Amino acid sequence: MANGKTAIVFPGQGSQRHGMGKDFYESIPECRRIYEQASDSLGWDVAALCFGEDEKLNLTAYAQPSIVVTEIAMLKAIIDKYGITPDVFGGHSLGEYTALVAAGVLPLETVLRIVHIRGSLMQEAVPVGEGSMAAVIRKDLSSRMIRELLADLPIDVANINSPNQIVISGRSKAMPEAEERLVKALADENPTRIVALNVSAPFHSRFMHSIEEPFEDELACVRRQMKAENAAKVTSNYTGSFHSSDKEEVIERLVAQLSGTVQWCDNMRAIASQADRVYEIGPNRPLRDFFKTIGVTCVSLTTLSSAERTFTGN
Repeated sequence: MANGKTAIVFPGQGSQRHGMGKDFYESIPECRRIYEQASDSLGWDVAALCFGEDEKLNLTAYAQPSIVVTEIAMLKAIIDKYGITPDVFGGHSLGEYTALVAAGVLPLETVLRIVHIRGSLMQEAVPVGEGSMAAVIRKDLSSRMIRELLADLPIDVANINSPNQIVISGRSKAMPEAEERLVKALADENPTRIVALNVSAPFHSRFMHSIEEPFEDELACVRRQMKAENAAKVTSNYTGSFHSSDKEEVIERLVAQLSGTVQWCDNMRAIASQADRVYEIGPNRPLRDFFKTIGVTCVSLTTLSSAERTFTGN
């Protein structure tokens, strides 16, 4: 569609890397202030964690707020420096929270506290080593078929990332059986790959149900700060479509996202229906290739130099 509208999308956990956002921090004072304010809010040095070699960056409770801070700092710089005006927003899993900040639904400081708690709860839900996730990769996957094949196993469909990638999540002990069934059922002319993900818990699975109530309590505490009228510009991972402007529905969908399937393929189609320019802003670029599978161009901005090339040609 040629409507001149711009969409911004944000990757989630797993996109973190040491050194992320450092070029923005060193070059743009406003980006430094965002990191400093985040550190004051969280009680630890976010910039030091992002720019150093500390392995805590890969722990869920630290990775989630660090990614959100980096993405918001990058977005602020790109908007101010190049004058883009985003119209709609989306984010993959954790990235949905960055999108809510970007759209003005919740302030950054509030979301940082929420995602820090979210990360801690997700990590505590299942002991390390007992849960795992794997990406199933091949052309034209069917989520219904995968659910049917694995129905009697403690394994769920976590993410529908594209027509060619679905992530499964659940008990580590059951994963070999799940993979064996999938490889056997998908043994035809289309090659199938199953790639274990480097995660510390089975996100977006039934094993997150136990944390829904305490997380809902946390979201209820920020209800008054929520500008839900802006939520209609942000896609919901849980429904696959855009959020409504109803506070209670936004909260319900964010809680359901913990254990529900991330409907990212539907999110991409919803975003593409509303904008003809899509930019991915974050430490890495996992979403670009997902958009490519549905025939949509997504330009990834992972560094200050990549933004400069994109908007000035230099």
